Parts: sequence; structure tokens; C-alpha cells
Amino acid sequence: MNDLEEILAAKSSERHLNDLIIRYRPWILRCASEATHRYVTDSDDEWSVALMAFHEAVKNYEEEKGPFRVFATVVIRRRILDFLRSEQRRNAEISVTPEAFGGDLPEEEVGGVNTRVQRQVAEESSARADTGDLSARTREEIASVQHTLGRYGFSFFDLTECSPKAEKTRKSCAIAIRCLLDNRDLMEQMQKTRMLPMKELINASGTPRKILDRHRRYIIAAAEILSGEYPIISAYLDFVRKV
Repeated sequence: MNDLEEILAAKSSERHLNDLIIRYRPWILRCASEATHRYVTDSDDEWSVALMAFHEAVKNYEEEKGPFRVFATVVIRRRILDFLRSEQRRNAEISVTPEAFGGDLPEEEVGGVNTRVQRQVAEESSARADTGDLSARTREEIASVQHTLGRYGFSFFDLTECSPKAEKTRKSCAIAIRCLLDNRDLMEQMQKTRMLPMKELINASGTPRKILDRHRRYIIAAAEILSGEYPIISAYLDFVRKV
């Protein structure tokens, strides 16, 4: 498979996208460094921004737009500059208001951590508006989760799209999540590579690759939340512990 075929395949395949990111990682870092005029590593926020921009470039690329690297460079540079401008404007403390969790989301998304947290946080934040204690703690957790998930190239607010809806799929995802939590080597491998250890996780959990591909972000987010210090958000994932 040549470069063009691999890029086009990555538009619709998580597996090909993961392979592409691994191969392009040094180039993505170089693009981020050039845009910021300083050396960027994969521990920097700019790496997360560049990774998301690369993913955006892959999804939006068409052959008639010219060479992929030229197109991706423009997208990465634009997103990095937008990020730097927003960093200059924002306060040191990240604020997440209850309205950020609103919206008309389908009730059938019972397995979606994002959907459930959005609704519950909005209700509880409104009920305790006098003290603001809960919303403050929740903002801190959301900000921390956002930072963690950003290193994987996606946001907490992306989870609505990839949360499992069917009970059977939800249970399969929960088994994969528990497998990660119970296997330190797999968890450390995921955190080091910023990707699901597909082959090992399939063998260890028996979860089909199709489910891991489709719900990769949900599984990663749930594993990070349940393994971290997020008492408010993790409460909505108690079902994972019961599998």
C-alpha cells in the first residue's frame, strides 16, 4: 500500500489511522515545532493539538487538494496558532459552566459517560448554585480529563459520538476496560503509546477488533477516568466494575 492509499484508508479505518500516526509521528512533531518556533515533544499540549489537527487533515483530505503533507501542514499550523492565541486570552483557571453540558442528547445513549455526566452535572450544579462547590470540583475533574485525553488526540466532549448504545456492545466495552485496569502492562503500554494495544487486548479480553476500533476513544477515556482521581465522573462508570 502506497502513501496515498494508506491515507485514504485511514479516513475510514481506526487501525490504518493508528498505523499512519505512528509512522508520521516525527513529522507531526516537526510541524508543531516549526509552528511554535520551539522544540515540541509528545509531553507538550501542542503535540495534542497537532495530533488532533493531523487527524482532521486525514479525515478531510482529498487527492485533488494536492500533496497530503502540504495540506496537513496548513491544517496543523492553523490549529497550533489558534491554540496559542486562545492560550493567551484565557485565564489560568479553565472554566466549564453548566451550559457546556447541556443540549438535546438522545436518552438511549445510556452507556455514554459524556451524556450522563452532562445531564447530571447540569442538574447538580443548578441545585447547588449557592455554594458552587460541586461545579468547582467538577470543572477541575473535567479540565484534568480534558488534558489527559488530549494526549490521545481527542476531547472529553467527543465521547458522545463513540459511546456504545446497545447493551451487548456496552458490556463488551466494559470487559475490555476492566482488562486494561486489571493488567498493568497493558495499561502502561496504552499510556506510553497513546493507543489501544489492540492485539494484546483482543487476546486478553476476547473483545472483537470491530468493537475496539469503533469504540476506541470510549474505552481509553473510561480506563483513564477509572484509573485516575476522578470521583465525580467515575461514579457514572460503576457498571464497569460490576462486569
